[in-house]
Amino acid sequence: MAGQWTEKAKMAREMILQDEYATIKLATKLAEYAQAGDAILLSGPLGAGKSLFARAFLRAFCQEPNLEVPSPTYTLVQSYESPLCIVSHFDLWRLGGPDELEELGWDEAREGVVLVEWPQKLEDLLPEDALNLEIHVLADGQRQARLSGWEERLKKVDIAGYGIGA
Repeated sequence: MAGQWTEKAKMAREMILQDEYATIKLATKLAEYAQAGDAILLSGPLGAGKSLFARAFLRAFCQEPNLEVPSPTYTLVQSYESPLCIVSHFDLWRLGGPDELEELGWDEAREGVVLVEWPQKLEDLLPEDALNLEIHVLADGQRQARLSGWEERLKKVDIAGYGIGA
C-alpha cells in the first residue's frame, strides 16, 4: 500500500481532525459524493477513527441518522440499503487473505459502495479508483487525515472547515 500513497502523493489532501465531530463532518461530506461502484479504503492503526468515520459515512449515505451500525470485526462484512445502492462495510482485520473475499460477496458488493477497513488485506484486489483515507493519531490526540483518489470529485469538495490545513 505504501507504493499507492507514493504514486498519488501529489493529489493527496491532508488535514488535522481536531476531534470526533470533525471526523463525523468529513465522513458526512464525503458521503454526498459517493456513488455506486465506489470503494473507500480506510487505513490507520487501531483506535485511529476508522470505525467512527465508517459509522458516520453509512448514516449519511443511507440517510438514516440513527442507523444501527455494528462493527463488522467478527462478521467481516455488514451491508446496508441506501436510496442509491447497497453499501457494504468490510472490516478485513481478521481476513486470512484476499482469496476469502469471494465467499464474503466482494464482487457483488463492488456493484454498490464498499467501505473497507484494513484494505492492505485486499492485496492485488485494491481498487485503483478508490478514495483512500489514512488516519494517524498525533501525540496530542488529534488525528492527521490524508485523502487521495477521487481527484475530480475532491476538487469540488470544500473540506476547509473539516480540520486544520485542509
